[in-house]
Amino acid sequence: MPRASPILRKGQKALQDLNLLKTLNSEITHELSSKRFQDNQSGTLGDFRVEYDVPQSQDVVLRRKFESGEEVAVSALLGPETFIRESRFPREVLMKVCLTKPGLCSIVQFDCRVTEKHIEGSDFDICNAYYLQSSTCLGRPLYRGPMFSSLDPQLQVALKEYLVARGIGEHLTNYLLLHLHKKEQDQYVNWLQKLESMVAKG
Repeated sequence: MPRASPILRKGQKALQDLNLLKTLNSEITHELSSKRFQDNQSGTLGDFRVEYDVPQSQDVVLRRKFESGEEVAVSALLGPETFIRESRFPREVLMKVCLTKPGLCSIVQFDCRVTEKHIEGSDFDICNAYYLQSSTCLGRPLYRGPMFSSLDPQLQVALKEYLVARGIGEHLTNYLLLHLHKKEQDQYVNWLQKLESMVAKG
């Protein structure tokens, strides 16, 4: 009789593991068969090239260089959930755009939010615009400029048009929205599969 308790506990553990494995397998099957983002506009990189994008990371870095020597770097990752019921993408994209000119150490940095439009496609809003003396100023508590929302509305529009003229348009924001959501889904499935493998060996 004293052996009954350890045997019972072992049996309960096996049942719990089996139940977890069934649940994990069901979730993996659902995610792999899901066509959540299939019908969304894929967008294009345009003249940008991918500088950094590895499966394990949450972000992506793009770069474009003009014949004049001017460079535009874009880094983006998923932001918080939007909680909009009709939204096809559950999260917005946080995007930083940095521009440099040949022969200058200074950087102009724009912090932006990318969201999908109510009907289709996407758009971006500038949250902040900074002028930095050099890349060594990043992260330092120096004056970078006024709150973007306090700028004259015409200046706000002009700065956005300045970015659009450098390729930060709807094709690129569509690409970032779709690519980063697909990337997160792949990472989630990979995490589920690793968890399933670990439980199965228990």
